[in-house]
Amino acid sequence: MLLDEIARTSAAVAATSARLRKIEALASCLRRLEPAEVPAAVAYLSGELPHARIGIGWAALRELPPPAPVPSLTVLDVDRTLRRVGETTGPGSQASRRRELADLFARATEDEQRFLRRLLLGDLRQGALEGVMVEAIARAAEAPSSDVRRAAMLAGDLGAVAAAAIAAGRSGLADFRLTLLRPLQPMLAQTAETLAEAFARVGPAAVEWKLDGARLQVHRLGDEVRAFTRNLADVTRRVPEVVEAVQSLPVEAIILDGEVIALRPDERPSPFQVTMSRFGSKAGRAVPLAPFFFDCLHLDGDDLLDLPARERFAVLAARVPETVRVPRLETADAAEAERFLDDVLARGHEGVMVKSLDAPYEAGRRGGSWLKVKRAHTLDLVVLAAEWGHGRRQGRLSNLHLGARDPETGGFVMLGKTFKGMTDEMLAWQTRRLQELEVRRDAHTVYVRPELVVEVAFDGVQQSSRYPGGVALRFARVKSYREDKAAGEADTIETVRALQAARP
Repeated sequence: MLLDEIARTSAAVAATSARLRKIEALASCLRRLEPAEVPAAVAYLSGELPHARIGIGWAALRELPPPAPVPSLTVLDVDRTLRRVGETTGPGSQASRRRELADLFARATEDEQRFLRRLLLGDLRQGALEGVMVEAIARAAEAPSSDVRRAAMLAGDLGAVAAAAIAAGRSGLADFRLTLLRPLQPMLAQTAETLAEAFARVGPAAVEWKLDGARLQVHRLGDEVRAFTRNLADVTRRVPEVVEAVQSLPVEAIILDGEVIALRPDERPSPFQVTMSRFGSKAGRAVPLAPFFFDCLHLDGDDLLDLPARERFAVLAARVPETVRVPRLETADAAEAERFLDDVLARGHEGVMVKSLDAPYEAGRRGGSWLKVKRAHTLDLVVLAAEWGHGRRQGRLSNLHLGARDPETGGFVMLGKTFKGMTDEMLAWQTRRLQELEVRRDAHTVYVRPELVVEVAFDGVQQSSRYPGGVALRFARVKSYREDKAAGEADTIETVRALQAARP
């Protein structure tokens, strides 16, 4: 298949907000693919690469050759080229990578160049999220979407699942099973504002510490142990203390889900960035990591995914020492859970997870049987700019640049961006209002007079070299606009820095 067809399908998906139309457009494209093209095409249509990022940024794509007049690039041409670029290292590699990219873009039409540029920069937001793609694969293969979803969660590779489904239908999906030493997609959680809301949805429940660490899935088969991040990257060499802890268990085969976190000598959590430093460096054990497991997915030949949580938790408690398990309370009493949450926060952790005791492990799903509850901070900040949206937000100003007031200079210090928490009504209103405050714009961003105050909820403050104030908000989302407040009443950068300094 020509890349042109992928680019046109992507544009068609981006142009509609209707989920069923997105699914049909994707399914129609998938049906026309050759088997070898399916994994790469599925990834491209999902806005991703079917392999690791290849380190291409704006600088490498700044000067491109003129576009080709007619389409000739195939999906496999692109896949082979990008893989070569990613694998090119050593002396002279930069020049070689630039030549490969220049040759690729010289063969691409204007529409294909635009598609490739956005794909490589991670900016291809056309609304083909994994849930939509799963439905499209199911429709193209004439297979139940539940079968596609389960195969994807077990394989951890939607492209491979799509290839099997389109080639052999439902029978091809049956070959995907839980396999030791091969990661599966982690189960994810939804959010509840309060414990009362969480218990109304899933109680009685297990209430667990929510750690601000790194998600880790650990497999053991005999003496071999492998550890994977939430993105399914193999980080076994970087977590030797976790490997040793799992090797010491009285089991032959096990798959555990949990978190690792860097703790201070007083057992309080280090900042998230300290934990993550272990995965981006060769620091060895310079930053010790403590594992805390909260689920067991396989034990000595038995898959446990479909068991209710209370049974999986019982297996976990029987085989894994309390010292490496996440502390848990099972209760139907929201008041008791509130006391548990108070204790968790006093210890410096970020909140709790509330989990249904009856639910299976829904790998790869953000199901309603796991709910996270955190007591968020809020700040009144000033909107400094906004970026044009993509997908269903096309044509609307979406991603807000947020600033805190600096009393010393009379200006504002940027703390980060967010597009979360906005309703369609809010998006429409802010698009009109921000253009009234516009002072200049470029291709992607409208810069505004700093007059509009917005209340922002966030989970914490972290150090950041990206922003001039040296700090940034974690998981910021808009609560509401405060038209009753002037910019001079916004919170100051000192307030934000004090929150970071006061972090337990």
